[in-house]
Amino acid sequence: MVHRRDLNGEAIVLGNQGALWGQAMTWWDHETGSIWSQPLGEAILGPLTGSTLTLLPSALTTWEAWQTAHPNTLALDAPGWATAFDLKDMAIVVDLGTESAAYDVPALRREGVVNDVIAGVEIAVAIDPRDPERWAVFSRRLDSTVVQLEIVDDGLVDAASGAVFDPFTGAGSDGESLDKLAAFTSFPRDYFTFFPDGRLWPLDD
Repeated sequence: MVHRRDLNGEAIVLGNQGALWGQAMTWWDHETGSIWSQPLGEAILGPLTGSTLTLLPSALTTWEAWQTAHPNTLALDAPGWATAFDLKDMAIVVDLGTESAAYDVPALRREGVVNDVIAGVEIAVAIDPRDPERWAVFSRRLDSTVVQLEIVDDGLVDAASGAVFDPFTGAGSDGESLDKLAAFTSFPRDYFTFFPDGRLWPLDD
């Protein structure tokens, strides 16, 4: 997941605090020493307790899948190792502040796209049929219209108008585009640690 480091108009510097909270990474900020929860983007200890950072759109995917969609991407060439995270073991989490939901990736791959409403916001969670390692979350509202999306061949199609959208970028064939929303991945077993009032699709209603 990716957060904006801007807090009240000032850029803060974050480091790995080294401990886990709820089986997830914690950060510390150099300015106050406050401790932050990575999944929540929220300070949980110290002078900034209760402060939150803005979540930005990002995706857990393979380098091959990302490079296919974004061939001009620049990447840091540094020593590394294979990650233990695999998208098939995850859920895609959409948190809109007052309400959140998580979408089981294997079930989502079978469904293709889920049309949902969270905190009054019409969303779509989609797996790219061209590559199961690519996913995105979109707003389904286009001006005053709310689209109902389905996967047809390699595209997202509005059932009413027939408009076609790219299932990874949201770009539309008629010049209109779906707005991408911030979301992140989590192990399903960890989701309720941070969002005890959330819901997990399709395992509960």
